[in-house]
Amino acid sequence: MKYVVMIFRSVDRVWTDDDQQALERLMQLERELAESGELVSSEGLLPPEHGRIVQLREGSQVVTDGPFGEAKEQLAGFFLIDVADDDRAQAVAGLVSVAVDDRVELRETLISTEMPAEMQ
Repeated sequence: MKYVVMIFRSVDRVWTDDDQQALERLMQLERELAESGELVSSEGLLPPEHGRIVQLREGSQVVTDGPFGEAKEQLAGFFLIDVADDDRAQAVAGLVSVAVDDRVELRETLISTEMPAEMQ
């Protein structure tokens, strides 16, 4: 079963030594999950000001430079994992949470589960 563990970061937070240590913990966890065969992919993301919104409007592509939205927290990175069950996914999400010393969001992918009736 595939899950995404999403890591968020406050947009106004300044990089500190604690953040560097968290990054090192995440890299160690990434190595451990790769060795166990549970890691599909993981990436950190550049801050929102480096992003773009791409959409079609009246048949033309429109690209808008970031940052976007009013949210204080933005997606900073993710782990895509393939694990045996929900309990293991929650355990991995807990390890990521400990590594970043903050909450993370865990979501199962649509491909690994039956689509909920309300989405069909």
